[in-house]
Amino acid sequence: MLAYQLVGTGGINDLRSAELPVPSPRRGQILIRMRAASLNFRDLLVAKGGYGAEMPVPIIPLSDGCGEVVAVGDDVTHFVVGDRACPTFSNNWTGGPVAAEHIPTSLGGFVDGVLAEYLVCDAAVAVKPPAHLSFEQAACLPCAGVTAWSALNGPRAVKAGETVLTLGTGGVSMFAVQFARAAGARVIATSSSDEKLAQLRALGADDTINYASHPDWEHEVLRLTDGRGVDHVVEIGGGGTLPKSIASTAVNGQVHLIGVLTSGQINPLSIMSWKTIRGILVGSRNDFEAMNRMIEVHRIEPVIDEVFEFDRAADAYRKLEAAKHVGKIVITARCRSRFFGTALSPAPQT
Repeated sequence: MLAYQLVGTGGINDLRSAELPVPSPRRGQILIRMRAASLNFRDLLVAKGGYGAEMPVPIIPLSDGCGEVVAVGDDVTHFVVGDRACPTFSNNWTGGPVAAEHIPTSLGGFVDGVLAEYLVCDAAVAVKPPAHLSFEQAACLPCAGVTAWSALNGPRAVKAGETVLTLGTGGVSMFAVQFARAAGARVIATSSSDEKLAQLRALGADDTINYASHPDWEHEVLRLTDGRGVDHVVEIGGGGTLPKSIASTAVNGQVHLIGVLTSGQINPLSIMSWKTIRGILVGSRNDFEAMNRMIEVHRIEPVIDEVFEFDRAADAYRKLEAAKHVGKIVITARCRSRFFGTALSPAPQT
């Protein structure tokens, strides 16, 4: 099979194509012919060696993908050949709170990911995507979608009438706008681009703030909320924006810390007024399935900025690095072979 591997941690230039054996599903596993994959900012960190613990190389990158089941191992009952399937972000987290053993099993970071023609995963941590979504749309869900869902549906879930603040126009933020609106919450969204702010309003944001025009945007948030602050912040900026997010949060509000785009320090006194900062590590298979139920009920469709062909994977990375996108960047997974049982036959030439 054709796959991409990161052969080092020097960035996008260390992304290489490779011919690898097609894996075989063992007991309890399924073999997925990948049809699409999508990028997250995390994938840039992985490529540059900035994802924490030392990454094994070579490694197949990316965690977000969707495909179709082409073979099943013994004792698999939930999937049959022909089903569509998305692997979950962590390959051993089915439900309950996150535990230490879930952290080193994330796809495309510590174990091989989805940027390949085929992927084997345990059926217990695979999810059937909503039927109304294309492969490309469903490929946006496993990390970005579930992260936004986990942020807004944690120990104290967002409720109708509450206010949610989102930062920027990346995949997680766009999902957060959609999920918050589906829950009946008011959304305040930020961006440095008036054009992107218009897209956020079209998606459902009630109020928008250009943080280039208003560098002290926390004051604008307080103005828009009559000094009260917001109930939830989906914080993707990291240390550089965290103090402003805390200042934007109401008493008893929550800051859901997701991104590490910038570094900085916070004053501990800023969270002494019953404000909660929660670190988010995507979510479990159960979280994924719960999110899908909301997506199906509300017919939510992920926002995709651009779709790249498989042989342009490096260009997709470069677009992500340029940070000019709105929503998700997707790579179609080109499969040159058709799978029949346990053998591969060449696809007919067209």
